[in-house]
Amino acid sequence: MGRLDDLRFWGRIALALLVTTLVWNAAFAADPSISELKARVPLASIKDRTHLCLHIAEMQMAEADKLYAADELNQAQTALTDVVSYSELARDYAIQSHKYQKQTEIAVRGIARRLGELAHSMPHDYQAPLHEALTRLQHVRDDLLSAMFPQGGK
Repeated sequence: MGRLDDLRFWGRIALALLVTTLVWNAAFAADPSISELKARVPLASIKDRTHLCLHIAEMQMAEADKLYAADELNQAQTALTDVVSYSELARDYAIQSHKYQKQTEIAVRGIARRLGELAHSMPHDYQAPLHEALTRLQHVRDDLLSAMFPQGGK
């Protein structure tokens, strides 16, 4: 029995090392960059494009928030443009695939809320592009709601 116990012991050690390695790799694996995510969009299926575009829009919203706080307006405007563009693409893919429309609307609503909070915290001079982006995001939401609840439906 001594030899069998030794095999079990070393098997447990090997399993523990494997699990530790997997957890370590998952915890410290770098998230894909925004440019990598953008490159994945045309290669993904239509339904996966919705999720990718929303992820990009949310990441760019966080980046725009940081850049506005750092008073880096040109870079913030570029990130803001991506927020709107990728939200619009997510809407288009959700409507085209007839999938994830509700989740897309909820995500865009969250992005719009964060953008509204950012706009209220900015000086008046910075607010025009933020309000324009909010208007476009509201159109995205309206389009999604219209697709989910067409007039004269049931």
